[in-house]
Amino acid sequence: MTCSAGFRGITWDHPRGRDALVAAAGELIGWDVQPLEGFESHPIADLCARYDLVVLDHPHLGEALASGALTPLDDLFPAEELQAWAAASIGPTMRSYAMAGRQWALPLDAATQVAATRTDLAGDAPDTWDEVVRLAGRGPVALSLAGPHAYLTFASVAVALGTPPDDTTGLVPTATGLAALDVMAEIDAHAPPQTRALNPIGLLELMAGTDELWHVPLVYGYVTYAGRVAFTDAPSAGGRRGSTLGGTGLAVSARCRPTRELRDHIRWLMSAEAQCGFLPAHSGQPSARAAWADTALDTGHFYSHTAATCENAWVRPRYAGYIGFQTAASALVRDVLGGVLDPTRGLERMRALSAASRIEQEENA
Repeated sequence: MTCSAGFRGITWDHPRGRDALVAAAGELIGWDVQPLEGFESHPIADLCARYDLVVLDHPHLGEALASGALTPLDDLFPAEELQAWAAASIGPTMRSYAMAGRQWALPLDAATQVAATRTDLAGDAPDTWDEVVRLAGRGPVALSLAGPHAYLTFASVAVALGTPPDDTTGLVPTATGLAALDVMAEIDAHAPPQTRALNPIGLLELMAGTDELWHVPLVYGYVTYAGRVAFTDAPSAGGRRGSTLGGTGLAVSARCRPTRELRDHIRWLMSAEAQCGFLPAHSGQPSARAAWADTALDTGHFYSHTAATCENAWVRPRYAGYIGFQTAASALVRDVLGGVLDPTRGLERMRALSAASRIEQEENA
């Protein structure tokens, strides 16, 4: 999906990530796409070397800053404009793209892990993790475990248990980690085997298109599936709704030479007109709080039933080695759930991985 437009951009290959950007671009930007897995893990410096605009995940910021891959948006937009966008954006979406005193991307899209349920099969969505465990004992319930999502699910359960991962290291105390793994193991023991390799899109496709999956307690929400699937706030353990922020940010690479027309286009994408009108009309999932509160956009109560979780989502670390840690920690979580690795040993290895990833960052600084 390329064209001969003046600027080139890379986004992710799903209607939510693609359709609105392509429809709005005209001859200004030619948009390419990459799979969800590329969006989650492809080296950001490589993308920024080839593209002017990059739709990225906030944990890539550390890597991007270390390689000098991005243009700070403070150089392109006045402070009062950035502050207005921050005030208008839901939850921590805007600040998740701020680092080292600068703003590096704008929250084009907002998402966090929420619960997804086939209420025609399962009944009302479970509200607590105890209720999720009970539902898993009587019907097909799955965790999101593929790729980086095993660690992200683990982190969110820890948030619900009252001890969010450390903002710098991504680690939790041993007692919290063991409790989180215990909850996950109880659920995963009953999960349909085919679900363990599915990314969030695959899980939601399975749930929407078949009767083989009743409930996923934590999966990144997609308004495009609302109606076929009921989305509700993430489960709690009696307190905070545990969830790890996702969504996408629109960044300008260091190679780009932005024109006034490009800056105005980015402004328009962040405007109320686009966020509450154009983006939702083209499969987008806006970041503006006003869109999340607009009853006309609230398909299947997607926004109203998940906004509280989005407002309070945990923001992942963003140091240069974090993406590698997230990938390796997810493999450890899967090994623990699969009985390959003792939970205590798994947490010890996770601590070692975090330390090694941060030492590598310091050596490369």
